[in-house]
Order: sequence, then C-alpha cells, then structure tokens
Amino acid sequence: QVQLVESGGGSVQPGGSLRLSCVVSGSIDSFNCMGWFRQAPGKEREGVAIKYAGSIRKFANSVQGRFTISQDNAKNTLYLQMDSLKPEDTAMYYCAARSQWVGCRLDADFTDFTYWGKGTQVTVSS
Repeated sequence: QVQLVESGGGSVQPGGSLRLSCVVSGSIDSFNCMGWFRQAPGKEREGVAIKYAGSIRKFANSVQGRFTISQDNAKNTLYLQMDSLKPEDTAMYYCAARSQWVGCRLDADFTDFTYWGKGTQVTVSS
C-alpha cells in the first residue's frame, strides 16, 4: 500500500520560508502527476502546485513566483519550497499522487488523485 507522508510545516513570520516534503513509500517514478493542495479553516481545498508529464509545472495564481515544486527520485520525495510567505498561506497542506498525467490539474477533485497524505500544518503570522 502506497503512503504519502508530509513534513516540514510549522509556524513562520510573514516573508519567511518553509520547505515541505512528501515522502512516497514506494517508487515516486510510478507517479506521473503529483501535487500540493491546501485547505484553510472554513475554506475549500485548493490546488497550490502540480507537476506532471515529467517537467510540466503549474501553480495557483496566488503563489506564482513564490512557490516552487520539485522532486528527488533518489529520495522518493516531492518538495514544495515556499518563499515570501503571507498570512493567507496559512492552511493544512496535502500531497497527492496519481499514475496518469492526463487530467492532472490544479482544480482536481479529491477522487482525481489516487493517493493523499494526511497533511502538514503551515501557519504564517506575526
């Protein structure tokens, strides 16, 4: 059974940085679509960043230019580098994965991804 385990969340002041990690218990190579999603209290889940078909990356407008997504196949790990953090970035962040890249998109439904992690909390406040 594949598991995704996120880490790296925490509390940071506005303007700070965090790097989230998502370790895949298995081969990350088997997933052609991976992404980061977030959900703040009282709000719907939203796509933050996705990576698919090898090198294609897409970001939510709200994080464009501040967040980057990458992966290390040797470590079976997906990363989300978050810079210039803002209070509105406060949320629970989830990693998700699926094998097929067709249909990989930021506005995906929960069922569009096969695997989800349990999340890591990010809080941005002064």
